Amino acid sequence: MLCAMSGGVDSSVAAAMLLREGYEVVGVFMRLGSPGETLDSLEPFDSAGVACDPAKIKIGHQGCCSINDAADARLVAAELGIPFYVVNFKKDFGRIIDYFVDEYASGRTPNPCVRCNDWLKFGRLHEYAGQIGADFVASGHYARIERDEAGRTRLMRGVDHAKDQSYVLFGLPREQMESTLLPIGAHEKSGVRELAREWGLPTFDKPDSQEICFVPDNDYAGLVERRRPEVAGEGPVVNERGERVGTHGGQHRLTIGQRKGIGVALGHPIFVVGKNPATNTVTVGPRERLMSTSCAAGEANWLVDFPAIGDERRVLARYRYNSAAVPACVRVLQDRAESGLGTRAPSGRLGRFEVTFDSPQEAVTPGQAVVLYDGREPDWVLGGGWIESAIE
Repeated sequence: MLCAMSGGVDSSVAAAMLLREGYEVVGVFMRLGSPGETLDSLEPFDSAGVACDPAKIKIGHQGCCSINDAADARLVAAELGIPFYVVNFKKDFGRIIDYFVDEYASGRTPNPCVRCNDWLKFGRLHEYAGQIGADFVASGHYARIERDEAGRTRLMRGVDHAKDQSYVLFGLPREQMESTLLPIGAHEKSGVRELAREWGLPTFDKPDSQEICFVPDNDYAGLVERRRPEVAGEGPVVNERGERVGTHGGQHRLTIGQRKGIGVALGHPIFVVGKNPATNTVTVGPRERLMSTSCAAGEANWLVDFPAIGDERRVLARYRYNSAAVPACVRVLQDRAESGLGTRAPSGRLGRFEVTFDSPQEAVTPGQAVVLYDGREPDWVLGGGWIESAIE
């Protein structure tokens, strides 16, 4: 069994749990490449650039998938007595960074963590598991995979709803659920840390990673401009009537729903309500202009049988990671391939759907994922897709 080990407390406990349950565990760290680091060595270095003695490494927060995280994961594997490997996914990870930059340049707001799960953690990592003969892939996500009374495998929210990560796992291929293990999903975060302390794992008090791993300084706009210099430059801020009311530093620096940092004062609260990357124009308006009654989404990934165009289902829709799931109705739309507008989506991905909210929702943003939960069993993940447009 392959366990993805990020060097944090969650994946450390996941590996320890599975080992105690009798699995033959192999720990794997995905080396993605962090700014300013090379992939040739996994020796950690101190602030002066001097190689550290691995025996004296202090567990600490360095951000997701950094070189120090690899050292932390290695220490945990040694404590557990399991094999530990580092896989170089730097070239694959370049796809995530390209996606991130292109989305901002196109006026959308990306979610690289979801894409990383889709393309790497439950894409390339499953391929690697097959290469080493592992029957299962496990991770430290706060979500659950279980069987219902009919024997169907289902993706469920984590028991700790404050830490639930089912939103970022909606893209898990349905056929991979049988070979995926999420051992900490039935536990509260506090309980996971207590188990780590009890079992003597050195990551027991390591803080959670917060920033995007390839933007450790949080200057995402700077990354976009270095990769796509043509997007850098000032542009007009206009009101709902198209009248210029100010100037911004680049549409990619602002997101739908943003209030602070616009650089325009009109004597009343204003929000970013629209962006046009072609003209580098940002539109501002009152909060009510942020409200949407529905949204259209593409790249659908269904984890349940939901095949027919026009089919409708009552759901709870979550349209950003930190938002609550709200009552809605979902309807499957004609695939672009069927209308001659594009290529057919991969197996299990019907293409497009429309979500109609029971009540208008604020700042439904193109580029973000919308994840759907069962209307009667709210922990059950039905699937999701990527928001293409929001409708007032």
